[in-house]
Amino acid sequence: MPTRVVQKTVGEYLVVGYSLAGEETTIALPELNICFDAGRSPREIIAIDTLCLSHGHMDHAAGVPYYLSQRAFVGTSAGRVVMHRGLIPAFEKLMECWAEVERHPSPVEFFGLTDGEQMPLRRDLVLRAFDVNHTAHALGFSLIEKRHKLKSEFADRTGPQLVELKKQGISIEHTVEVPLVAYCGDSADGSYFDLDHVRDAKLLIMECTFFDPDHIVRARAGRHLHVSDLDGIFSRVRSPNILLTHITRRTGIGAAKRMLQDSIQKSDFDRLTILMDRPQRATRKPDPKPARSA
Repeated sequence: MPTRVVQKTVGEYLVVGYSLAGEETTIALPELNICFDAGRSPREIIAIDTLCLSHGHMDHAAGVPYYLSQRAFVGTSAGRVVMHRGLIPAFEKLMECWAEVERHPSPVEFFGLTDGEQMPLRRDLVLRAFDVNHTAHALGFSLIEKRHKLKSEFADRTGPQLVELKKQGISIEHTVEVPLVAYCGDSADGSYFDLDHVRDAKLLIMECTFFDPDHIVRARAGRHLHVSDLDGIFSRVRSPNILLTHITRRTGIGAAKRMLQDSIQKSDFDRLTILMDRPQRATRKPDPKPARSA
């Protein structure tokens, strides 16, 4: 059965995805041509050129071979898959196995990053990796826009004067980083929330897996977040828009929303969007019975 993805506008970004703990997580931002994780690779992500893998658990990574195979099938360029450098040997073996099964290889470009490393996506946009508190080789990713601004000491110079300074090899601009999106994957609390490019992102995508009071032990054992962790985290992050993912089926969305309202400040609840909070389907009213003729 194909994944029925959710589409939501969060802040200025369209988010297309699906996320349930232990089942499947895929979060795509089509306008930025990037996807985070590929649980089962719904068709909506096949055209996206960069896929970032937060860690190797099946519900986040099983769709990587399918994503690559489908891109080859439709004649698109090889997908660019970014992951922790330590995962690449295993994924290379995985793709070799699939090539043997299918009798032809799927083109692929694997890119390895570790904490603090980054790669350019375009001239004004970079992807930066950061360690999170989950399994081995787990990463979060920030999308950071690079803006070039004129240094203040040259603000009163004319255009020709600026051109002349540049000809003399004088640097007249400085680079400003604007964090657009931060994706934390699966992770317990950690110092990564204090990174400027995470806490100040226009859109922060993070998990909250467990909500019931007796699930705190589960959260700690699996290095996941519990709703009781959020108040402390939200006091540290300044993102105006926070997208919550990876909620367990053990707790219904309605119950999770009530527990969120009881656990965090109203101002924090107001900047939250729950990915899987789908609008209720309209129930079809039965057709009225035709009146009997006299």
